[in-house]
Order: sequence, then C-alpha cells, then structure tokens
Amino acid sequence: MRDAMPKWADLVLIPLVSLVLAFGLSALVILAIGEDPVAAVRMMVSGALGSTYAWGYTLYYATNFIFTGLAVAVAFQARLFNIGGEGQAMLGGLGVALICLSLPWPHWALALPAAALGAALFGAAWAAVPAWLQATRGSHIVITTIMFNFIAAAVLNYLLVNVMRPIGSMDPATAKFPSGTHLPSLHDLLAPFGIAFSRAAPANITFLIAIAACVLVWLIVWRTRLGYEIRAYGQSEPAAIYAGIRPVRIVMAAMLISGALAGLMAVNNVMGEAERLVLNAVEGAGFIGIAVALMGRSHPFGVFLAALLFGFLYQGGAELALWTDIPRELIVVIQALVILFTGALDNMVRMPLERLFLALRRGRA
Repeated sequence: MRDAMPKWADLVLIPLVSLVLAFGLSALVILAIGEDPVAAVRMMVSGALGSTYAWGYTLYYATNFIFTGLAVAVAFQARLFNIGGEGQAMLGGLGVALICLSLPWPHWALALPAAALGAALFGAAWAAVPAWLQATRGSHIVITTIMFNFIAAAVLNYLLVNVMRPIGSMDPATAKFPSGTHLPSLHDLLAPFGIAFSRAAPANITFLIAIAACVLVWLIVWRTRLGYEIRAYGQSEPAAIYAGIRPVRIVMAAMLISGALAGLMAVNNVMGEAERLVLNAVEGAGFIGIAVALMGRSHPFGVFLAALLFGFLYQGGAELALWTDIPRELIVVIQALVILFTGALDNMVRMPLERLFLALRRGRA
C-alpha cells in the first residue's frame, strides 16, 4: 500500500497536510476564546520573521531543535526510541562548562572545538548506559532514557549548588566563561558581507554547526557501512542478525551518536547564549526533538525544516503571548496539535492520500 505513494508525498505532502489541519484546529480554538485567528497569525509571523531580531531568536531555537531532532532521528533509524535527549543535553552542558572554565582560552576558534568535543563526549556517555542495558540486559530504552533525564537533572542541581557555584553567589550557576570563549553571533558573521543583522539576537555560529551536523548525519546514515547496518537492524532485527550484523554493536553505535548530537545542543545555549551553565538550560528542547524527528520523518533535511517550524512557533508564540490577550498556554496547545497531527494521527492523513495516489496510478494504467 505504501508503494502507491511517491517519496516526495511521504516527506513533504503528508507533513504539510497535517500542519494545515493542526493550524486549522488551532484557529478554531482561538475563535472559541474570542480572539481573531488572522490577527494572531500575523502577530506570530511578525514576531518570528518580521525583523532580523526576530529571525535571530527563531534560528536560535531552531538550532537547539536541530540537534535534539537529529539525536532522536539517528536512534530511530535503529528503531530505538531515545527520549533521553533532555538529560543528554544537560550533561553536554556540563561538558561545555568544564572545558570553558578549565583554561583561560585566548580565542573562540580554539575553545569551540574543545567545547563541542566535551559536549559530545558527555552526551554520548550519558546515553551509553541505557544503550548498554538495552543491548545486553534487554532493559527497555524508553524507560531507561527517561529515568536518566531525572538523574541528570539531580546531578546537575547538586553540582551547580554545591560544587561549581562561585563563592558568595546565590545563583545556582557556574561562573561566567572567559571572554575568549565568546562565540561570534550571526551579526558578526554577516557584517563582513555587508548584511545587517541584529546584535541583540542570540543566534550564533552554532547554527552553521547544526547545518553541518545535518550533512554529517546524512553521510553517516546513508553513505557508510555503519549507517547501512543501523538501518538494516531497524528494519528487521532477525534479518540483520542473520546477515552477520551484531546487535550490541549497532545499539551502542546508534545511541552513542544520538547522545553526542543531543549533547552538542549545549554549545548553542550554554556557550553561545548564556555563556555559563545554569539550571534548566535545556528548557524542554530534548522533548521537542521527538516531535521534530517525527515530523521530519527521521531524515536530516526533514529535521532541519521541522526545527525551523518549531523555532517559528516558539518565538512567534512568545510574541503572541506578550502583545495579545491570548494566554501562553494556548501556544503550548498549538504546538501539541502540531505534534498530534504529525505524529500520533499520521495515518489519518496518510491512508486517504495513499488511496488517492493508488487510484491515480490505476487510472493511468
């Protein structure tokens, strides 16, 4: 039945129709509370895309979601549902903080690779234990990864309150990173080309790293032997074992890559924006990554587009809550509807479209 539908329809048309349905239902909810949905859409578009300042925040949020979305997507290629991106990103922030505070870095070009390596290693290490339990003991990856989110939060809370907090400070956070770790913003990157961009926006060079991560994930998953084995294992574990693919190796490899990608998110929000490690720096981006991966069909290009959409929803929703009487909770409802239609109700859109394409094919035949 699925062969009846072309690949482009699966990757583009189904998410687009699901998105239209989600926004249509959201408009009805806005009408029900006595607000104008057209004005709300205009405010969201203006708040998220109407200026370089707005674009800066949209791209900043999208950068976080690209990393966490890729993390979920890579694991899902092996049919592993990694919902521990939140904790892995927290520990990635710890890796960034330890690297940035360990030396008086003279320039960001030296600090950035070291911090990225620290973030990836800490994120991968936090994913390694659930992966090992799944591969060798049969512990369900969903249960272990979500438990490790809470453990990561507790560990980070202890360290920031009792170990890493500067003497005399009441704020549960590390000291400010050295000035040499300051990452160039998009304003700094675009200014030499004569392109004006807001100085106040938090988007920085990490956005370019996120794009590079999309390309790298595509190369690994679709152009290497390891990627082929991961996808083969995800399609059929018995067939993969029969072909000589070792399950323990594949589970560990997929989860280590996934954890490293989630940890890399900390380069953006810890090093690029806050320039210190604070509590709740991840702000739910690990869970949003699940929706991004589902909407992006676990493909790097789809993840990139879905992350831009959720960046738009985050920034546009914040502006909507700030300048209108629409409550902030309604923005969460809109995001939930997008997740519902693109994830849980995928077959509600897919099956009619498959029948339509099958009928068209029979008509041409």
